[in-house]
Amino acid sequence: MPRLMGIDIPGKKRIEYSLRYIHGIGPTRAKVILEESKVDPAKRADDLTAEEIRAIIDVIQAKYHVEGDLRREVSQNIRRLISIGSYRGTRHRKGLPVRGQRTKTNARTRKGAKHTVGAVRDKAARTASKAETK
Repeated sequence: MPRLMGIDIPGKKRIEYSLRYIHGIGPTRAKVILEESKVDPAKRADDLTAEEIRAIIDVIQAKYHVEGDLRREVSQNIRRLISIGSYRGTRHRKGLPVRGQRTKTNARTRKGAKHTVGAVRDKAARTASKAETK
């Protein structure tokens, strides 16, 4: 398992797919990085030489924000939106969808599991629900 940018990338996979395990590198960016570093995309990550690994790391460090720097930048942007009180910031603070999605239905990923609101009206059902909670 080669180590790039502090991440162990899978060695048995092709390098164009292994690079995607680094936060901030997707399919297109992986191809561009391999073109600029002149590494064959079909090569397995375990088969890379030290010079090829060094070339890939140099291209990534020179042109892209990845891993810790990218995560820090994104979290600072979110904190800034929250602190200035923008609409997007308040949506982040409340844990609701930020980009205009509907919330009457769906939005379970952001909102979490359903919480039942209201009381049980029937007296028998109320005593039964109290017994279940105990």
